[in-house]
Amino acid sequence: MKLATKFIHAGVEPDATTGAIMTPIFQTSTYVQSAPGIHKGYDYSRAGNPTRTALDNAVAAIENGKFCLTFSSGVAATDAVIKLLSPGDEVIAANDMYGGTFRIFTKIFSKFGIVFHFVNMQDANNIKASINAKTKLIWTETPTNPLINITDIEAVSKIAKAHKILLCVDNTFASPYLQNPLDLGADIVMHSSTKYLGGHSDVIQGCLIMNDENLYEQLYFIQKSCGAVPGPQDCFLVLRGIKTLHVRMQRHCENGEKIAHFLRNHPKVKTVYWCGFEDHPGYAIAKKQMRGFGGMLSFVLKDESEENTKRVLSSTHLFSLAESLGGVESLINHPATMTHASIPREERIKNGLSDSLIRLSVGIEDADDLINDLNNAIG
Repeated sequence: MKLATKFIHAGVEPDATTGAIMTPIFQTSTYVQSAPGIHKGYDYSRAGNPTRTALDNAVAAIENGKFCLTFSSGVAATDAVIKLLSPGDEVIAANDMYGGTFRIFTKIFSKFGIVFHFVNMQDANNIKASINAKTKLIWTETPTNPLINITDIEAVSKIAKAHKILLCVDNTFASPYLQNPLDLGADIVMHSSTKYLGGHSDVIQGCLIMNDENLYEQLYFIQKSCGAVPGPQDCFLVLRGIKTLHVRMQRHCENGEKIAHFLRNHPKVKTVYWCGFEDHPGYAIAKKQMRGFGGMLSFVLKDESEENTKRVLSSTHLFSLAESLGGVESLINHPATMTHASIPREERIKNGLSDSLIRLSVGIEDADDLINDLNNAIG
C-alpha cells in the first residue's frame, strides 16, 4: 500500500454495527459485562476505548510499527518511557531538544535518581563517551527543536544495539510522512500528536509506537496504572487529521522550502536553520532518512537586539505568535521565552539557541502571502 492510500485507510475499518465510514466517538467511561470478567474486549475506558483502539491501529500502521499507545499529551508519552527506568539508571539525551522534554527530564525524573547526559548527537560517535553499565536509554529527536539539527538514526541505533540500550526517537518534526525511525532501528517512536498528526491546532495528545511486544506490554501497564489516556473525542480528531497528513505535509514542505530560501536571501537575515540547504551539516543524512525537509525552520536577524527581535515577532499577521507547531496555519515563536524557556539560559546559549532565535512553523497558506507577511515584518 502506497503512502497516500495508507494514511487514509490503514488501521481504520467502517463501524461493524452501523457501517459508519468514520470511527464513532465512544463517549463512555465503562462497559456492561455479561458476567464478571466476561465482556466484549473493554471494561473501563482508562484501560481501553474503541475510538482509541482505532487510532492506535492507524498510527502503528503509518509508522510501520506493530503496536501503538496514545496518551493525553506528548509529555505524557515521554513520561511513560522514562518510567521504564529505575533509580540509578542513566539516559543519554540530545542537547538540542524540546524544552518540555528537558524540563521533565531535569526537574521531575532527576529527583528520582535517574541521571541524564546531554550530548551533541549530530555526530553519533559523541554518544559513546557517555555510555556505561548504567545506561538504559538513548533519547533523540530529529530534526531537532528548534535548531533543525539532524541525527543519523541508523548510526545511533547501531550503537544502542551494540550496548543493549533502548533508543527512542521523537519524530514530531518530521511526522510519519517524512520519516519512519522504526525502519532505521529505533525501538520506540514518540510523537506529540498535537502537531502534524492532528494538524489543526485543536487537540492535545501524544503517542508511542514500537515493534517489541514485551516493550508494548510494559508501556501499556504504565499507561493503565498511571492513567495518562486521551479522551475519545481527541482520538477522533487525530484520526481525522491523519487522513489528510500526506497532502498537508506536501504543502508544508513546499512552503517551507520557499520561505527558507526567501529568508536566506533577505539582506536583514543573518542565519537560517533548515535541513534542506545542501550546505546544512546534516543535509546528506536528512536526504537519506527523510522523504522531504519539512515545514519547520528557524532564523536569526542581523540586528539581534531584543527590541528588533520582539518587533518582528509582534509584527506578522498571517504568522500567529503562539506556541506549538504543525497546524495548517503558520506560527511564529520565540523559543527563549516560549517553548524553551524552561531550559536555563546558559544551557541554551551553550547549545546554540540564542535569545534572538525565531522559530517558524510554516503552514499551508499561499506561500507568496506568507513571504509578504514576513517581508513586511522584517522591514
